[in-house]
Amino acid sequence: MTNDIRDRLIVGLDVPTLTEADRVVAALGDTVSFYKIGHQLAFAGGLSFARELAGSGKKIFLDMKLLDIDNTVAKGVENIARMGMTMLTIHAYPKAMRAAVKAAEGSGLTLLGVTVLTSMDDVDLNDAGYALTARELVTKRVAQAREAGMGGIVCAPTEVEEMRGVAGPDMALVTPGIRPAGSDHGDQKRVMTPGDAIRAGSTHLVVARPIVAAQDPKAAAEAILNEMAAA
Repeated sequence: MTNDIRDRLIVGLDVPTLTEADRVVAALGDTVSFYKIGHQLAFAGGLSFARELAGSGKKIFLDMKLLDIDNTVAKGVENIARMGMTMLTIHAYPKAMRAAVKAAEGSGLTLLGVTVLTSMDDVDLNDAGYALTARELVTKRVAQAREAGMGGIVCAPTEVEEMRGVAGPDMALVTPGIRPAGSDHGDQKRVMTPGDAIRAGSTHLVVARPIVAAQDPKAAAEAILNEMAAA
C-alpha cells in the first residue's frame, strides 16, 4: 500500500458536467492525486476526461460496476485497462469477477469487487429478494472476490475491520460512505468519519459531496487528509 496519504484519498467527481468537474480538479490542484469517475460524469464525456486526467499524472478509479456475460465483461475490462485507469469496479458475482481478472492480467489495473452498495441496508436487500443480511452478503462476496483473484473490494467503512479477516492482508479495502463529523449523510446509511475509517483499516477513502460541494474544496480536502494522516 502507498505511503503517500494523498494516494489514499479518492475524490468522487460526482458532478453533472465536464465544466464542473474541471472546476473541481483545478480548485484542488496538487492537493488531490486520485479521482473517481462514475456513471453521472461518464455519460457526460467523463471517459475522455478520465483519459486526460490519467495522462496528466492523476490516478483514476473508474466506477462502472460492470456486470454482464463473461465475454462482454472481459472485453470491457481490456479496453479500460488500455485507458490507463488505476481502479475499476465489478459487481462481485463470481463469474463476472473471474472473467475480469483474466482480462486484466498484466495490465496493472486493480479490480474492485462491489459487495453491497452503502446506500442499502437489510430492509433494502430483503426487498431485492436476498435472504442474507448486508453483513452476511458482504462477507460472502468478499470471500468470492478473494478466491477470484480480485485486487480489492468496495465495502462500507463499518465493515472494514471484520472484512480484513476475510479478504486477507493484501487486498485493497476501498470505502465510500465517508462523512466528516457533523456533515449530512445524504443517501448513505453505513457511514464513518475519515479518521475512524483509516483506524478501522480502510486502504482508500472515497469522498465526494463533502469535498466537491464545499465552498472551498481544497480546504475541505486538506482537512480530510490531515485527519487521515493523524489517524
